[in-house]
Amino acid sequence: MSIKHCEQHKDCERQRLYRRCCAAIFGIILLLLLIVLIVWLILRPTKPRFYLNDVTVVCLNVSTSSAGYSYSYLAVTMQATITARNANDRVGIYYDRADVYAEYKGLRITVPTALPPVYQGHPDLTVWSPFLSGNNVQLPPYLAVSITQDETAGYLLVTIRVDGWIRYKAGAFITSHYHLRVRCPALLIVNDGRGSYGSNTGGGDGYFKFQRAAACVVDI
Repeated sequence: MSIKHCEQHKDCERQRLYRRCCAAIFGIILLLLLIVLIVWLILRPTKPRFYLNDVTVVCLNVSTSSAGYSYSYLAVTMQATITARNANDRVGIYYDRADVYAEYKGLRITVPTALPPVYQGHPDLTVWSPFLSGNNVQLPPYLAVSITQDETAGYLLVTIRVDGWIRYKAGAFITSHYHLRVRCPALLIVNDGRGSYGSNTGGGDGYFKFQRAAACVVDI
């Protein structure tokens, strides 16, 4: 056998081995994708559903400080009641970490309040009622004007947000962490819609009233 023929034979063997390796890798990838598809079709993991049931405002005051420059500050204390429901009857959810806070037009007006970690079976309900507070929150001038105008008009819209990390559990299988982001609009009626023009000016019990339970937007 000539040297040239031997070299050609070795090249053919390398090509066959290369094709077999590629076919094996492709087959493994295809099998993994098929397994993922089957698991997804069986389990159908869905987002948890969140509802904002109530918001009770204890205090919401805007004050102005003059020290060379005029700054507006917000002091707020409220309690939000949030319900989470696991809509999937095959998968459980671990809420490993979640913080709740309030926003007004994109500005965080309370410090994050941590929710206790919990496991939510299927199809369970979990209710949280955290207190949210912010003290001496500096307001940009346009937001100080806006919040005063909204209170005067009789309607104030704030947003209750949940930011955290969850894991799904199916049997003995537990997924890695997913980022949970929840946005709940809360429309507050000020002084029964009369705003600061009514007889109950200056705040007090019942000055701010949550209009109704609202569904929240959930992103994972």
